[in-house]
Amino acid sequence: MNEAATFEDRFWESSDGLKLHCRDYPGDDRLTPIVCVPGLTRNARDFANLPALLNQRNESRRMIMADLRGRGESEYAKDSATYHPGTYVADIIKMMDKLDLPDAIFFGTSLGGIVTMLIAARHPECIKGALLNDIGPDVDQEGLDRIGSYVGQGRSFDTWAHAARDMAATSGDIFPDYELNDWIAFVKRVYRMNSSGRIKLDYDMKISEPFESKGGGSAPLWKALDAMKEIPTLILRGELSDLFSDITARKMIDRLEKAELVTVPRVGHAPTLEEPAALDAIVGLLQRTD
Repeated sequence: MNEAATFEDRFWESSDGLKLHCRDYPGDDRLTPIVCVPGLTRNARDFANLPALLNQRNESRRMIMADLRGRGESEYAKDSATYHPGTYVADIIKMMDKLDLPDAIFFGTSLGGIVTMLIAARHPECIKGALLNDIGPDVDQEGLDRIGSYVGQGRSFDTWAHAARDMAATSGDIFPDYELNDWIAFVKRVYRMNSSGRIKLDYDMKISEPFESKGGGSAPLWKALDAMKEIPTLILRGELSDLFSDITARKMIDRLEKAELVTVPRVGHAPTLEEPAALDAIVGLLQRTD
């Protein structure tokens, strides 16, 4: 699907002086806006089709899609130690202040979901609802090992088709039904063409330096999740996910009073949010929140 919806590029400054970027898609100002926070190696383009897809379902609302520091149009960090969830929380809160957003519904994919949980714990007044996309306080070692095997590796390619075929070879288990055109669209979200015409990953390779490769549970994140007890929450899980288990998802549901769990079929880590099951669940969340 083409990026049919228009957006405005907006920038703000982090507390350590980085110029950070987000996309701002207009919508009905009477409705709570959505703030989208992407995964570890991803960027604002991950969510670019959502405004048009939600408009088709009569859910036209403002959507802000952040490029975390070191990704997309945001500046790279001077200190790789700041590639850390706590710093991302501070960056997002600064963004909300810049855009004069008192609160929002947060859509967090993977790392973005961790950021969302921490915002709920540290800035509960800012969060009206939440989508946690294939992430929880416990993560599985298999998925972390897979991510650790590629994050920070500076691959580059001559053409989009070459990049797509490489991605299909290494990540085919995540989207087993994808054809070449689907993979080309996918890699255009993750890679960009540089000034020399090479197709390169669109993030700072140094994000791998503080990456935590040990799986298991996180007591601070379970405590953060408890702050979401009364917040309308959608927990999405890819049926084929190697990072987010059904056991963890159901433990989360047991702790949250206003949460719904939806499993997206035939998808691994993580759903794109464009799947019919995901879109149906998102519309339900928005209706429960407003």
